[in-house]
Amino acid sequence: MEKKLKIVDLFCGCGGFGLGAKQAEFDVVAAVDIDTTLQSAYRLNFPKTRVLNGDLSKMDKDAWHLILGDEKIDGVIGGPPCQGYSRMGKGDVNDPRRSLLYHFFRTINIIQPSFFVMENVEGLLDEGNIEELQKAIATADRKYTILPPIILDASKYGVPTKRKRVVVIGYVAQIFEKITEDDLIAAQQPSVTVKDAIQDIPEPVPQSKDKGNLGWSKYREIGSVSSYAAKMRSAPPENMGSPEAIEMLARGYTSGNFETIHTDLVKQRYEATKPGEVDKVSRAKKLAWNGLCPTLRAGTGVDKGSHQAVRPLHPEAARVITVREAARLQGFPDWFCFHSAKWHSFRMIGNSVSPIVSEAILKLLQKKLSIKSHQKIERSARKRNG
Repeated sequence: MEKKLKIVDLFCGCGGFGLGAKQAEFDVVAAVDIDTTLQSAYRLNFPKTRVLNGDLSKMDKDAWHLILGDEKIDGVIGGPPCQGYSRMGKGDVNDPRRSLLYHFFRTINIIQPSFFVMENVEGLLDEGNIEELQKAIATADRKYTILPPIILDASKYGVPTKRKRVVVIGYVAQIFEKITEDDLIAAQQPSVTVKDAIQDIPEPVPQSKDKGNLGWSKYREIGSVSSYAAKMRSAPPENMGSPEAIEMLARGYTSGNFETIHTDLVKQRYEATKPGEVDKVSRAKKLAWNGLCPTLRAGTGVDKGSHQAVRPLHPEAARVITVREAARLQGFPDWFCFHSAKWHSFRMIGNSVSPIVSEAILKLLQKKLSIKSHQKIERSARKRNG
């Protein structure tokens, strides 16, 4: 397609969903989130996108007109906060974040895109939650053909992490070739291992007191790297990335390598834990070089107690993984920067949609739209030619 399709990213966080859209060659014109800390990475890595801090539940038709004017939006993507539906949490039916599911579809009705993609946790399909999802979906404009909720596993799309998520896709049938669950299954890729993902990542470096320091360090020398690692080392798409990250990447450096300090006793426990097993005290799983990473958890923000999520253990070193190792395992490229604080960086990564999964879904939608467009052109040509 000659002209890039336009995307709006809701509950954008640090930008995993939006990055997949950019990698699929969409133009992300606006991104909204209420959490300024998580959103700071979006501003840094998406310099050409309008990054807006706002409460989606309070954004009406007038607000969106101020943001978009008469601009035609092709797609809306977003992952409403999942904590209210997570099996890991309390599943509180009174959690105010649960109402944001409805506001996602309310916003779809305001923006009127040609398609939308919503992502959330598996727990959304549990009894007591799925009814809420169905009610929210029922509020969407009747012009949308909406696929039944589909569970996708990131590891099947070439991500070295076992991460299952629910995806809901809606589209205007008149301008898209028919989309089915089989189309998404067909997009699946060969497995990528932990070794493929992080073997070349630098050793951890001491935490800096400089808040502008993002933990830069040079790649480990290991000879040839995997095709996955080579892809992660690639330069960003046009108009993406910070100038510092682009310059440092060209010199062989990547960010996110600050160490986590452990006591000698903890190190002994971690060292004694075998790959694939779980440390009995921290409940942290030790990664295996030839295996997959378990789902990376986000932890909580200041409003929910500032709890850190359990981080997996490195396959060999007696320590938890670094931010950059987590980013690689989630599918973020090395030019993508997070935060100087490890806690915030892990929240960003754990809350995000893998960019690799996002890219696969959005490339499928782009293909289906292109097929329909070409069919219309061919029919018009046949009519003209009699």
